[in-house]
Amino acid sequence: MPTHDQLDSFFHDYKRLTEAEKALFRQAVGHFVHDLRTGEFRKGLRVKQMSGHDDIWELTWAPDGRATFQYGAELPGQPGPHIIWRRIGSHDIFGRPWRL
Repeated sequence: MPTHDQLDSFFHDYKRLTEAEKALFRQAVGHFVHDLRTGEFRKGLRVKQMSGHDDIWELTWAPDGRATFQYGAELPGQPGPHIIWRRIGSHDIFGRPWRL
């Protein structure tokens, strides 16, 4: 089972989403977690490495909804990847994907 954490920047961004946007993101995360388990991401999530940032990845959760994340070290006793959510919002988050 994958584990996760989030940076303060993600939490701050998430609070600014509408309830409808939060619901879309939660739905996408359900697909994302399933795909992490199978080892292959569905095309609709458009999971890919961010250009110019070797350790930061992006995920599409709505037409203008993006989230950035990175892989962290697996937690002891918890099999599966550890995801660290970094930013969430529109394409605007790509201007500062490293914001902490």
